Amino acid sequence: MARPGYLLSAWPWRSAGYLLSSTPIGIVVLLAILIGVAVGSALAIVLVGLPLLALLAFSGVPVAALERRRLRMVDLRPATTPHQEPSEPGLLAWARTRFREQATWRELGYTLAFATLLWPLDLLVVAMALSVPLGLLATPVMMATLHEGTEAPVLKLWTATTWPEAIGAAFVGLLMLGACGYALGIAAVARAELTRMLIAPVEPELGERVTELVRSRVRLVDAFEAERRRIERDLHDGAQQRLVALTMTLGLARLDAPPGPLADQLAKAHDEAGKALSELRDLIQGIHPKVLADFGLGEAIADAADRSAVPVDVGVDLPGRLSEAVEAAAYFVVCEALANVGKHSRASRAEVTGRHEDGRLTVEVRDNGRGGADAGRGTGLTGLADRVSVLDGRLALSSPPGGPTLLRVEIPCEWTKTESSA
Repeated sequence: MARPGYLLSAWPWRSAGYLLSSTPIGIVVLLAILIGVAVGSALAIVLVGLPLLALLAFSGVPVAALERRRLRMVDLRPATTPHQEPSEPGLLAWARTRFREQATWRELGYTLAFATLLWPLDLLVVAMALSVPLGLLATPVMMATLHEGTEAPVLKLWTATTWPEAIGAAFVGLLMLGACGYALGIAAVARAELTRMLIAPVEPELGERVTELVRSRVRLVDAFEAERRRIERDLHDGAQQRLVALTMTLGLARLDAPPGPLADQLAKAHDEAGKALSELRDLIQGIHPKVLADFGLGEAIADAADRSAVPVDVGVDLPGRLSEAVEAAAYFVVCEALANVGKHSRASRAEVTGRHEDGRLTVEVRDNGRGGADAGRGTGLTGLADRVSVLDGRLALSSPPGGPTLLRVEIPCEWTKTESSA
């Protein structure tokens, strides 16, 4: 409103439209509430009306949703819903979630105030702001159409008897109309702020939603890990065992076959089956290594170090088991780091250490290579950093040119099983 072109823009019209549009909506809401209360009370004797009366508690939800959309007429800031998504599908879960939320009751209070007080005030503000300037602007028209141009009543306060008086009244009305444009803008902004305060999310609710989002991300990670373990188990107990049996059968057939083309084909099939079995084992190892599921993070890191192209010293002190998601995230970070050491660092030796202190798992991977590693240039460590962040952890990389390189991952967690409890 402080801009010079405010009166020539669409904002005065939008302000007036915002205030005026509350009238039909308020009348409809008021009638709906009165009818709902009347019908529900009349049928409450036979218990049929009790559900209808209970539904009135949720009447503020659709009204508030409409009001949040109507805010866009005068406020370009987005007004998000304060409600959480139900944890389960269905109307009962929706009603149970809404009943527990403070936002539902704030919206009900706003709806009652809107239906009984706010829309009449909005209409009164617009009427008071426009009636006087429009009445003054109409003075020349009334002068020309009433009493043969000899006089015209001005707001029922005095009578203009000459054309200069009528034109002067219209000029004053034009000035007042501009002032009322600002007044309507101020009233609309104040009304919008009141609406936003009552039906938009407040800080505690935003905090609850953030907490719920974090929990849902953790649940997704847990579900993802469970699915990975299921796939690994199915491949290990199903397809891998069939390939082992096929390889053994082909090997026996190769031994029994006489020299010739058939023996050559059996040898080729036996070799291909062995390669397929090796690739399947590597695939299972990449999905969820069995050593991690059976023996924990320490043994899994030692196994990964044994398979590394660079000699690795392992110093992992974890006397127990952590959550499956934490162990999997830390393990794959170590595997990715050791793979990068073998491919890019030109290191002659690497070291992996791990410990759990003060409710936090810390795993570090060091190498004596040339350094200069950049996590942003590849998707491997970036994806793992995202995976660690879901668990409220962090991944840090220090790799100055010339080395050494240090990769450090920290994940807050607690023991799920210790050696003493086992």
